[in-house]
Amino acid sequence: MKKFIALLLCGILTATALTGCGSSSAGGENGEVIVYNWGEYIDPDTITMFEKETGIKVVYDEFETNEIMYPKVEAGSSAYDVVCPSDYMVQKMIENDLIQELDYDRIPNAKENIGAEYYEQAAAYDPGNKYCVPYCWGTVGIIYNKTLVDTPPTKWADLWDEKYSDEILMMDSIKDCFMVALKKNGFSSNSLDESELQIATEDLIAQKPLVQAYVVDQVRDKMIGGEAAMGVMFSGDALYVMSENEDLDFVIPEEGTNVWIDGWVIPKNAPNKENAEKFIDFMCHPDVALKNFEYITYGTPNTAARELIEDEDLKNSPIAFPDLTQYNNLETFLYLGEDGEELYNKYWKEVMSN
Repeated sequence: MKKFIALLLCGILTATALTGCGSSSAGGENGEVIVYNWGEYIDPDTITMFEKETGIKVVYDEFETNEIMYPKVEAGSSAYDVVCPSDYMVQKMIENDLIQELDYDRIPNAKENIGAEYYEQAAAYDPGNKYCVPYCWGTVGIIYNKTLVDTPPTKWADLWDEKYSDEILMMDSIKDCFMVALKKNGFSSNSLDESELQIATEDLIAQKPLVQAYVVDQVRDKMIGGEAAMGVMFSGDALYVMSENEDLDFVIPEEGTNVWIDGWVIPKNAPNKENAEKFIDFMCHPDVALKNFEYITYGTPNTAARELIEDEDLKNSPIAFPDLTQYNNLETFLYLGEDGEELYNKYWKEVMSN
């Protein structure tokens, strides 16, 4: 997921679907397509379906974070055909001329089935929607155990409540931790104001004694197991853990949050551009998008796929498909430039060293 991190980055999802990490040997009667995606972020059956329908062999590689993915694509030593970065990283890849414009006539399912509202949101980091097709989307909020909290949390500031000392889980993520602390104080999650970042840094330092752990995927197991009262979590993960433990619930804090989109892009040096277009188009087919939604539990921007969801509660889930008009101060992460990255890294080191 975004994130279920795979145990093995080069793990073979299915014997027939995947040939390994980054191998570029030809395979399949119509060649191959080399895909670089988050771990556990696709239903392996859809890979098999694509291969059977097209005769194109899928070579599949996985990454844990955008920051691991980017330098590998930038270096060009591994030539990928399709990559799935997040919003701000798409912007960075555009600005650094690493991805190519899409021909939507060659990916008609993307043009027909992805909801206009998701393209509108994506335009914040991909003006004109020239480079990226939305694949999954969601929010960041607080997952909490109803049996371990006195009052359900409603705001980010609740993660600083001393009564929950050693019962709070934070993300092991610079962007997400600072988003929480910046939003808590009414600031933009894309702030470059050093006075605001200093306030957020001081808050994160003050919070550290209350934090049980800074985690990534471990937050799922800890919350399912009742090991913590509350934590920061992606909405797709929340949907999953709530299905595993009925004591759990999820809230988008009133100060606002991050609304993210991950999407398909084609690198400039893609060796199999035509097959990349076929892969993206296939993944935008309603039946295929539905299978991926059911497998990874992250909101699909494919409105035709959503109509196929048979479970009405799931189709109308306020976690999987929240009505964003009901919330204030929602933002998408933007690429803040190299200076911005250095600034956040500097303050994060200050948090971790105190």
